[in-house]
Amino acid sequence: MLTEKEKKGLFERLDEKQKKVRELRKELNQLNDQKERWFKKKDSVGKEIRDLIGEVKSLKSSRNSLTKEVKDAKKRRDELNDSIKKLIEQIKKLKKEESEVSKKDGIKGNPAQIKSDISRLEETMETSAISFDKEKELMKKIKGLKKQYEEAKQVSDVWDKIHELSREIDRQKKEAEDVHKKIQNMADQSQEKHEEMLEKSRQIDELKQKEEEAYKRFFELKAKFTDVNNRLKEELSGLNSINEKVSDFREETRHEKQKREKKKLKSLENEVHEKIKRGEKLTTEDLMIMQQQGGPR
Repeated sequence: MLTEKEKKGLFERLDEKQKKVRELRKELNQLNDQKERWFKKKDSVGKEIRDLIGEVKSLKSSRNSLTKEVKDAKKRRDELNDSIKKLIEQIKKLKKEESEVSKKDGIKGNPAQIKSDISRLEETMETSAISFDKEKELMKKIKGLKKQYEEAKQVSDVWDKIHELSREIDRQKKEAEDVHKKIQNMADQSQEKHEEMLEKSRQIDELKQKEEEAYKRFFELKAKFTDVNNRLKEELSGLNSINEKVSDFREETRHEKQKREKKKLKSLENEVHEKIKRGEKLTTEDLMIMQQQGGPR
């Protein structure tokens, strides 16, 4: 049987252990909440990083496609410029040829231009009110131009070829200009995507630092959680040991109480029997004592 001092010490240790267990459980729950918050933050930042990486890959693919298109367009522009140079050289040769033939045969003027002048003068005569003298003058000019045109027809094929080449040069210059504008537009788009890639890459680097910090905090809290959990297990083991002692003490106390009550009851029973022997009147309490013991012997 424990002494009062031992009993007091036992229950003081019990209270102390219970208080310690409560404190550790509270700390453990707080650490778990903090640990999970940092883990979720790490996952959230990780998702942001994965999304941005996907966007960077998409931008890179678009930029590379634009770069290839720019390369192809530049090639086409260079081809057109080379072609235009060659066509210009052909025109120069044809003009030289036309000049030599005209000089040799005394041919003057461009057949197409002469024909245009004839048509213009004829239209003037048909549509305008002119004097007889003016009409004679115009007819003389037309006659002279027609003679000049017949002479100039010798180089007409050359002029037709020159005009055809000039039209082709104009067409190719227009195409080259359109291609150049397309190159500038695609180059601007490519640069925009490149700059956007750089910005997103910078964001990824910043987020990686945040992810690393979140993981570091999570790892630190996990270590603390494990430490507190181990301490809690130790405290619970100690608490269980004290609870067993308290349980033993209470069982022993209960048993001792029963012994005392039984002893007291035995004493009261003996007193009742003595009363019976003396022929004294029994009280209600005496009768209850007799009932508890199974009546008179």
